[in-house]
Amino acid sequence: MLNLSYEYKLKPSKFQIEQIEHTLDVCRSIWNFALLERIDWMRSRKSPVNACSIQQEYILSPETKYPNYNEQAKSLTLARKQNKKIADVNAQVEQQVLRTLERAFADREKKNLGFPRFKNRNPMRSFVFPQMLKNCIKGNQIKLPQLGWVKFRQSRPIPDGFLVKQARIVRKATGYFVILSLQSDVDIPQPIPHGHPKGLDIGFICAVVTSDNESIPRPRFLNKYLRELKRLQRMLKKKQKGSCGWKKLQKRIARLHFKTTSHRKDYHFKLSHHLVKDAGMIFVEDINFRMWQRSFLSKSSADFGFGQFIDILEWVCFRTDTYLCKVDHRYTSQECPECGARTGKKDLKERVHQCPECGYITGRDHASALVIRNRGLDLVAVGQPVQEKASGDGRGGGEFTRLATNLRS
Repeated sequence: MLNLSYEYKLKPSKFQIEQIEHTLDVCRSIWNFALLERIDWMRSRKSPVNACSIQQEYILSPETKYPNYNEQAKSLTLARKQNKKIADVNAQVEQQVLRTLERAFADREKKNLGFPRFKNRNPMRSFVFPQMLKNCIKGNQIKLPQLGWVKFRQSRPIPDGFLVKQARIVRKATGYFVILSLQSDVDIPQPIPHGHPKGLDIGFICAVVTSDNESIPRPRFLNKYLRELKRLQRMLKKKQKGSCGWKKLQKRIARLHFKTTSHRKDYHFKLSHHLVKDAGMIFVEDINFRMWQRSFLSKSSADFGFGQFIDILEWVCFRTDTYLCKVDHRYTSQECPECGARTGKKDLKERVHQCPECGYITGRDHASALVIRNRGLDLVAVGQPVQEKASGDGRGGGEFTRLATNLRS
């Protein structure tokens, strides 16, 4: 199975906007009620059997079962019979809210994530239609449950052979969007090692430095709107929270952040396509970018979005039949790419690599990119041989790829 996600901007009518907002409001109420029900059950089981708090304890009957998804889904069925507001919304949409809450508690234990939070009107921005009709798209219209035919901006056509399985409605700063989950009954193998290898060193001074000694400066996306953003935030501070002027400023600030996000994502796609244009293999470091967010360079890290760039690069490599592999990130700046000798720890102000053993001199970031490429080739040589491709594939311009040991020299 091959799954794709396509995003389109909706052009709903006034009545359809009211229906979307009503659905978001009901989903928010269901989430908060279900979360409170689980918290109350946990509080009632928090006290030890042989001791109680001096002040107070939250008590529930010992026969009360833990409110998991199955129990809460049964309660939701009864609530739909008694409450007309809940019954007006699609039942599968409401069930997906409970599934999301169940998954949040599961991720909290498995992935050590934070505790789920209550949602007000702003954080609840999307809901899912888990099932769609086969012929739900006609021209520039899509048929959604309870909403009917909704116009959308078809920026790109649906690929042939793909069926629409799900639809997620998202409210953003510039309007409403639909994210379609497409599925096709095909099996596409993962790319295999072939062609010209390229190592990528990611940093703050230069966004990417390749093993081919190509340096790409790091753009400052936030600086373009930083002055306007500061001005609006100063105005927001003087407004009364919840007033009409406060809400208008919140929307203007959200639009600025949305523009920044859109520019960043567009740049990541263009940069990824540029990097894989003449490469058959891409090697990057297995860096935990969440730790970068906790350093003194957290603002610069968030501005470029290194984690999003790597995710987009993986997707572009898959689409262009380019092999991508992550290598060990440790000591890439302390190793000589020519002789493999350890040169010791370098300060951030040292931007030149000079090996005391073999005398090899190059830029620090370029040396790290070469080390990343060499480590990736070692992994490829251990796993399987590098395949040769003809000159007609547009990757090497007729240059055949040698084995990893020969590529080092």
